[in-house]
Amino acid sequence: MKIKIAIAFAGLICLTLSSFAFPARQKGDDDEIIYHIFERSFFDSNGDNHGDLNGIRQKLDYLQELGVTSILCTPLYESIYYHNYFAIDFKKIDPRYGTLQDYLALIRELHKRGMKFYMDMETQYVTEDSEWWKDAFGNPKSPFSDYILWDDKENKKPSTIVYNLTELKGYDGVTHKITTANLNSPKSKEYNYQLFSYWLDPDKDGKFDDGVDGFRLDHMMDNLDNKGTLPHLFDTFWNPLLTKLRAINPKIKIVAEQANWFGLGLDYLQKGGVDRVFGLRLAFAIRLFRKDLLMANADSTLAMLPPGKEQVVFVENHDVPRFASEVKGNLAKLKVGCALNLLMGGVPAIYYGQELGMTGTSAKFGAIDANEIPERQAFEWYASGQGKGMAYWYKQTGPYKDEFNDDKPNDGISLEEERKDPNSLFNYYKAIIRLRKSNRTITKGSYKTLINNNDQVFSFIRQDGDKAVIVVVNLSDKDQAAAVDAPYAQSKKIGQFTGKEIPTINEGKMVVNLPAYGIAAWTIE
Repeated sequence: MKIKIAIAFAGLICLTLSSFAFPARQKGDDDEIIYHIFERSFFDSNGDNHGDLNGIRQKLDYLQELGVTSILCTPLYESIYYHNYFAIDFKKIDPRYGTLQDYLALIRELHKRGMKFYMDMETQYVTEDSEWWKDAFGNPKSPFSDYILWDDKENKKPSTIVYNLTELKGYDGVTHKITTANLNSPKSKEYNYQLFSYWLDPDKDGKFDDGVDGFRLDHMMDNLDNKGTLPHLFDTFWNPLLTKLRAINPKIKIVAEQANWFGLGLDYLQKGGVDRVFGLRLAFAIRLFRKDLLMANADSTLAMLPPGKEQVVFVENHDVPRFASEVKGNLAKLKVGCALNLLMGGVPAIYYGQELGMTGTSAKFGAIDANEIPERQAFEWYASGQGKGMAYWYKQTGPYKDEFNDDKPNDGISLEEERKDPNSLFNYYKAIIRLRKSNRTITKGSYKTLINNNDQVFSFIRQDGDKAVIVVVNLSDKDQAAAVDAPYAQSKKIGQFTGKEIPTINEGKMVVNLPAYGIAAWTIE
């Protein structure tokens, strides 16, 4: 249901880590890069084909090698669905992922390493397998009666969920009924407070070494599913809840997934009480390689934020086709996506396997939740596709278990293959992450689109005080030249990072020549 250097790197040329000169990280910087994990598919620690919490803990060295600082997991709570949305029990971790002790060990180890953890929560819906449903169905006197939204007085008609659905078939072919939680109920509000506050500080000692650093609120809405039965939730449910949670730990960050993917999410930031939203429109613009959409959505996403609020900038998540499939595996375009993901601004998020160029496009099996499995397949650790930790849960059971074949052996898309290839996407991600961590202007500077005279070239500036970084991107498969409006660079010192050409600055114009899908950047000070 994100210093004197300049850079010039083309998507088609070989770039090794040694070709980047990285200054030391400035003391006091706090640059966050989120790694978004579909944990069932990441790493299996116990040989049952399901990725799990201990598997994530065993791969923290890898995540730190890549350079990420935070983890966002899809829901951990028990559910009959493989993606763990639509809960049976919000307080119980899915046994396939491990135990509560496994979870706490992961959180403590993350914090020991200076990393953060965000928990995905969707408490708006429950299934017929939950205690609430079982006890309250047909029983208005049940203590759980108020936890569910009913369309009748006899508790025989549980209300529909999004799209007016009453049930959903799982990838295993089994259908379960689903209903909406009654977020207007005082009992439900108290339950949510106790639930969220528990994950903030499980042992209630006020130290938070075992608690989450924030929450992702899936499918957050002011008027849930636009049905009118649960209106004004920002005022009646979310703001009161988030205010009480911040009283427990003022440092937590709340990120909302706006239900309208075509909206900017400003109402969530201004009225919903959250700290961050996902830059969905910017993500789609990056994926389309269209300058007009990039300009419009970058300005609105990054330059029009309320004070103190942030956008999570991303190009992939668990609900959309893999970027590599969208660009048909074109390595140069994948590197452009990487650079825009990490250099434009906001809080960047990388979806697991994105750094390898993993592929997968939604299937069309009908009204069943197996359709998104291709976008959630096993992380490719090995060239052969086989080995310890491979999480092939989706190939074990169900009517579609033989339909998922994106993980082809020896196709160049695996960590084992890409680690030793200096031109690989994986090594490019590492290099760009190290680059942004070396320069406060890239991590903290404000964003502004720069006008240029070429419809195939996109340019922007990141500015922090009297320092700036100008980035220019060729969105086409042909060499391009552009004159970029850069009055800020006039009479300034331009730093060079790689390559031989320093752009010409004349009357406030920066003249740039770029190869196909080339990216260039310079510091200006």
